[in-house]
Amino acid sequence: MLYRDRANDALQLIHLALEGARDVIGPRARAMLHTREAWAYAAQGRTAGFHRATAKAAEDLAGAGTDSDEPYWIAYFDEAELAGVTGGRLLDLARTDPRRHAAEAAEAAEAAEAIRTALSSRGAEAGRSHALDRIGLAECQFLTGDLQAAATETGLAVQAARGTQSGRVRTQLGQLYPYTVGHSASRPVREARDSIRDLLSS
Repeated sequence: MLYRDRANDALQLIHLALEGARDVIGPRARAMLHTREAWAYAAQGRTAGFHRATAKAAEDLAGAGTDSDEPYWIAYFDEAELAGVTGGRLLDLARTDPRRHAAEAAEAAEAAEAIRTALSSRGAEAGRSHALDRIGLAECQFLTGDLQAAATETGLAVQAARGTQSGRVRTQLGQLYPYTVGHSASRPVREARDSIRDLLSS
């Protein structure tokens, strides 16, 4: 539902999951669900709801132990994943209303900080997540107006994207591309634009 831009439906499903599984899931799985709740709120532009759900996710994750009885598939959800997801959703909020330039820049800067935490915690071996983090950080730099840093991060994003076959990574790169348009005077941005085009056309 979130990938199909149906945030209302996603939020209903998440609340059903949280309520229905309240007595049987552990803190790590609950934290993951709260990040999806935050994602839905961000997609709706509901900043207070986003921060509230993100705080719940952080609180639940802090209570997750290493010897938990939680299922194997939730083991991936750690502090780095929380930081990466939070950064991506802050980026969603920064995109919500392009007229709010000051707020947009502040949210993008906050998103960049969270994404850098994720990058430093999990590294390039994270593959798809690493590539998405790089793309998100590049977009943050465009939103804050730092074209040189944006071009550099775009180059790193394309490099990371070459190491994965993820369709979502390619979709996110396609969404980054428009940020590189309209800056023809900047050679680094032109080169970044060309690198995205080359990868997406390959």
